[in-house]
Formats: sequence, C-alpha cells, structure tokens
Amino acid sequence: MKQHYLELIKAIGEDPNRQGLKDTPTRAAEALQYLTKGYQEKLEDIINDALFNADTDEIVLVKNIELYSLCEHHLLPFIGKCHVAYLPRGKVIGLSKIARIVDLYARRLQIQESLTKQIAETIAKVTDAAGVAVIIEAQHLCMMMRGVEKQNSIMTTSVMLGEFRDSATTRSEFLQLVRNQPL
Repeated sequence: MKQHYLELIKAIGEDPNRQGLKDTPTRAAEALQYLTKGYQEKLEDIINDALFNADTDEIVLVKNIELYSLCEHHLLPFIGKCHVAYLPRGKVIGLSKIARIVDLYARRLQIQESLTKQIAETIAKVTDAAGVAVIIEAQHLCMMMRGVEKQNSIMTTSVMLGEFRDSATTRSEFLQLVRNQPL
C-alpha cells in the first residue's frame, strides 16, 4: 500500500522526496488500514458474550454515536451520528457493543444506505429483538469538497425492522426520543 501512495504522490505532480512528503506514503497507508479496520474485525469478537438476560421489553436507545466512514465511490470521508434502538425480547446487549457494531461496519468502504441496513440487521440478529430502528445523519465530503460543493447538506437514512416498521406508535415513540435533546 505504501508503494501505491508513493506512486499517487508522483502522479499528481508532487515530489515525494520533499521534506513534508517523505513519510507520507507510510502514514497514509497506516491511516487507510485504520480507517478500514472493520474488514479485519469479527462480530463474534466484538459481542464477546455480552448478551444478558433481561425482562424488559421497552425501547433501548443509544443515540448520537459518532461515526466515520469512507464513501466507496470517492474514498472520501463521511462523518455523522447514528441512533440505534431495539425492543428486547428476553436479552439485552452490552451498551458499548452497539457502538462497536456501528464502527465494525462504518470502518469499511461504504455507502450510507448500506451502512444503516447492516447495523440494523446485525442488532436484530444478535439480540433477537422484537424490533430494531437505526437512523444515520451524516455529512459527505464527496459532496462538500467536490462536485456540487454543498457545505450544509446532511443525508439521513433509516431502517426500521419488526415492531418499528409494523407499529406506527412504536416508530413515533422512537422518533420522539431521538429528537429529544441530550443531557
């Protein structure tokens, strides 16, 4: 990967031996490996038996989970927040595991629509929840830095599964909880 970055630097007309660029191929390769570390992670290792019996069946919501991903079309970042809710059916998942699942899929080359669906389907599979809802709100640098250059645009995607899809009341409660301001 380092050699490819070296060639890219040359291809844009820069001198890779310039002081500020000497170590850039190594740093860029390490950064890309970190930003795509989701390919090396396994869901089983993330969950790590952090499922617990619980008799609650009300909404569990974790909101404003920061996420950073790379657009698969331009390899530019998109940055935002993710809200994840589920309706437990006998078991709950460790709180940090939800954020780790978001990162597992965000740290891959992605489009936001697929990312939203992957998170929702994984939470549903792992928890066997009666319903799962995921909303992602993100700004895409591929739209801000190039192309139409719209600085204030925010893309919102959602996936509603189970009771969140089937019950307008449950969906409405989730949306109201997401709109409430944080502490």
